[in-house]
Amino acid sequence: MGERKVRLFKRRVTPKSAGLRLDTYIFVSGTGFSRTQIQRAIKEGKVLVNGRKVRASYKVKAGDYVEAEFEIMETPTEIVPQEGELEILYEDGDMVVINKPPGMVVHPAKGHFTGTVVNFLYHKLLNAPGAERRRPGIVHRLDKDTSGVMVIGKSELAVRELARQIAAKEAKRIYLTVVWGDVERSGTVEAPIGRHPIYRERMAITVINAKPSTTDYRPLKRFGFATLLEVSLRTGRTHQIRVHMEYLGHPVVGDPVYSGRDLGSITRVLKGKVAPVEKILSLIDRQALHAWKLKLRHPRSGKRFEFVAPLPDDFVYLLNFLEGFAV
Repeated sequence: MGERKVRLFKRRVTPKSAGLRLDTYIFVSGTGFSRTQIQRAIKEGKVLVNGRKVRASYKVKAGDYVEAEFEIMETPTEIVPQEGELEILYEDGDMVVINKPPGMVVHPAKGHFTGTVVNFLYHKLLNAPGAERRRPGIVHRLDKDTSGVMVIGKSELAVRELARQIAAKEAKRIYLTVVWGDVERSGTVEAPIGRHPIYRERMAITVINAKPSTTDYRPLKRFGFATLLEVSLRTGRTHQIRVHMEYLGHPVVGDPVYSGRDLGSITRVLKGKVAPVEKILSLIDRQALHAWKLKLRHPRSGKRFEFVAPLPDDFVYLLNFLEGFAV
């Protein structure tokens, strides 16, 4: 059985954090609570700013005093440290940057208690002399079948500052994706994303309990029936690129959830164009989506970094095959 405890949060807002939504500010301050838990506490009046109840959308100001009371049910949880290989792009005492392979889950969860990024990094930190944190600080995630660059905090300072940069959109994430159809021009998709009203494991364009979502894209290479796009996020919603590309009418190649493997949907997108659809789907058994670049400031020194994650083999095979159809 779990034990019910109360965790207190008290903090003075610094100028660097001014302008963030209250729920976002608490989230990036390293409480360990989800946005949903934080928003619930705010709604229940358990979060005060300068002694007053405010909304989750309140924009914090420098000097604001935020205090919160979170009631939690503590249950025994254990993350199993595992020795495993991860492609490390950069590492120092504050952070580690990896190139996550497709098929790897980021954090242990139901059905995936081992073999995750956290399992492997936990083993690494446990065996690192002088490490400030023993558990890796996950500040953003990638879907299981999305590959590419991720940054993980190793110090308390890094976890707070990296999470703040991600939430404030100061850190820039740029993706590569191959979508069905011919995308001729750059553009922007602005459409709210929320949980699908029927299929709860999916996200959807909806006005019900949705959040504003914006995605920028530009074509890098066109193949007539498919297009290689560079995509950047102005917001960070679950499955954002995959949902927005389907909404645009150009689902991500190979995406099993958002029309990227559905022959009927692909046929409608191609509008009569002949394409080696079955061959393409045999080359990549997941969504053709790769987190390519990550731009951020070092959490301690403030130095600007840009990390680039090499493409995984299946993505390379796909692009090599499509090269013969370039227009």
